[in-house]
Amino acid sequence: MAEQAGNSDLILENREKLTVTGVRRVLQCNAESAAIETARGVLQLAGAQLNVTSLDLDSGEVKLTGRIDTVEYTAARTPGGFLSRLLR
Repeated sequence: MAEQAGNSDLILENREKLTVTGVRRVLQCNAESAAIETARGVLQLAGAQLNVTSLDLDSGEVKLTGRIDTVEYTAARTPGGFLSRLLR
């Protein structure tokens, strides 16, 4: 897979079409929500009638359609968890 050295872009058109680059994998997708692992963390989407229309992991791009209500990045977890960060 050709990764883009940490770059990830979002293009949202009229809250109906979303193009995401820097995609590593789609973790989950149904009609109401999606979770996409990107080079910048996990992208959480919420809406209605969400549908993946195009997925190309070689180029790191995914396209979705539907009504997009929420777009949110969640922090990537550090390996080792809380205790290992505490003992550094």
